[in-house]
Amino acid sequence: VLGQSPEALVGGLTETTPGGRKTRERKLEVSMESVSCSAAAVRTGDMESQRDLSLVPERLQRREQERQLEVERRKQKRQNQEAEKENSHFFAATFARERAAVEELLERAESVERLEEAASRLQGLQKLLNDSVFFLAAYDLRQGQQALARLQAALDERRRELQPKKRFAFKTRRKDAASSTKVDAAPGIPPAVESIRDSPLPKKAEGDLGSSWVCGFSNLESQVLEKRASELHQRDVLLTELSNCTVKLYGNPNTLRLTRTHSCKLLCGPVSTSVFLEDCSDCVLAVACQQLRIHSTKDTRIFMQVTSRAIVEDCSGIQFAPYTWSYPEIDKDFESSGLDRSKNNWNDVDDFNWLARDMASPNWSILPEEERNIQWD
Repeated sequence: VLGQSPEALVGGLTETTPGGRKTRERKLEVSMESVSCSAAAVRTGDMESQRDLSLVPERLQRREQERQLEVERRKQKRQNQEAEKENSHFFAATFARERAAVEELLERAESVERLEEAASRLQGLQKLLNDSVFFLAAYDLRQGQQALARLQAALDERRRELQPKKRFAFKTRRKDAASSTKVDAAPGIPPAVESIRDSPLPKKAEGDLGSSWVCGFSNLESQVLEKRASELHQRDVLLTELSNCTVKLYGNPNTLRLTRTHSCKLLCGPVSTSVFLEDCSDCVLAVACQQLRIHSTKDTRIFMQVTSRAIVEDCSGIQFAPYTWSYPEIDKDFESSGLDRSKNNWNDVDDFNWLARDMASPNWSILPEEERNIQWD
């Protein structure tokens, strides 16, 4: 072994002939290539194993993060549900207590001062209902509205009972007719308005709302229509089948519904609960309310104050601006409505036909300031 050459040791051969030397050299080259390939394969396998090992912790970490997020979402959902239940229980208890207090005041009211106290607490009850609309079920909300309507009716009745009775006096027939005309006619209302301001609603429309508290106008064209606070206080107002009319509602209605109306101007005082528009076009409205919903309406400008968020559905060409209409008794009507004047979401609108959050809805827009100069009178 000591006498052999390195070529013989590597190749395992002892031949010294030139042909044998070439054969040994080729075998050596093949052996070196095999060793290199084996080393490269080992290195590649090691790298892949290391990469696989490095990916395992990342996957586990990502899965753990997703699990924690899901746990947090479920926890937040539970907390929200519990908060809604607590709010509902609080509302029910507070509403029942305040309603009982108002009823007791009305039963024992023998003076104007006691009636004013009942009226003040009734306003607080209305505000409680307005503030709770976001978490109340539809049934509970309707029950609260009906209870408030009954209390308001009882308050009005007690006021009439406590009013001093007029003294009896003989008058001539002509004077009686003249005086009655003066009492019935509202000041500042033109004769044309006076003759149509109590236009009866269709029986079907009255039946739909199902209450003697319904008032409004229907099936009129090119008229100026008005109602005063005493006529619509906490009543449901229905306006339908109007064309080219101007409607002014002074006071505090409970709800307002406008349907199948074209090219009209509507000015309304604060509405305690909801305003609903359907199948209207080319109108201008000024409304203040708690909820506003617009359906199947187009090319209409709305100057609004709303404490929740307005909703549009199947609409186009709707433009919004802040509520700007005013009249002498509007502060009193806002107080009666229970609306929070400091809260106005006039530019926060939900479009049920447009779910993309990264793009503005093409169905509604903000009315430019230079186009907001409307002559209300």
